[in-house]
Amino acid sequence: MLSSAVERRPYKARVGGSIPSAPTTVGAVVQLVRIPACHAGGRGFESRPLRHFLANSLRPKQRILDLASRNGLLRASDLGAIAAPRVVLTRLIETGRLERIGRGLYRLPGALVSEHESLAAIAIKVPQAVFCLLTALQFHELTTQLPRQVWIAMPRGSHAPRINYPPIRMVQFAGNTYMTDVEHFVRDGVTLRVYGVAKTVADCFKHRNKIGLDVALEALQDARARGKATIDDLWRCAELCRVANVMRPYMEVVG
Repeated sequence: MLSSAVERRPYKARVGGSIPSAPTTVGAVVQLVRIPACHAGGRGFESRPLRHFLANSLRPKQRILDLASRNGLLRASDLGAIAAPRVVLTRLIETGRLERIGRGLYRLPGALVSEHESLAAIAIKVPQAVFCLLTALQFHELTTQLPRQVWIAMPRGSHAPRINYPPIRMVQFAGNTYMTDVEHFVRDGVTLRVYGVAKTVADCFKHRNKIGLDVALEALQDARARGKATIDDLWRCAELCRVANVMRPYMEVVG
């Protein structure tokens, strides 16, 4: 008989006034859940279909995948906002439904890679970083250079961030030269901090020994030719960065 195949265990009451329901031997598979008698109408157990628990176990996975689809990039720290445990993230990586592109940073496999993905990855990990010099020039489309590193400015005295991906080049800026003319752009759902065009051009002259005078001159010419920076803004930033005397003869030429 089917009843002889049912495992029977002695009932141990742990909730006052609760009485176990009779075991099910036919029909849908159920799981017995002990709940307080005051919430169970006097019963100590409530039967719920197994599919209820399977559905609940799948929900965190789908929430994680949906968030990665919306944002493009997913941080491990984002899981708290959607009530998803980190162990689910690990399982999604093991099954190939997510891929890890850096420490604490993930995306959907096969997702279209944005040209700003590397900047977004750094902005997530180092919120105080400001993109500068060659990276800022590339962002503003003022150079033909393709930098192999992402250039970031940090306050003087900062330690270089430990980032495996993407490679970075840090420059320390002091006082107002770090805080002035920082613009904000949202790319891939992440806010990027980038120096404005005039400040970037002045920074290039300031650090011409690092990037080359020819790059700084190209940036100045393109900024003026394309109307991306006024003479007044360039002079203001040149004085801020203490390169007014260096830039003066070139600015007189480009007008």
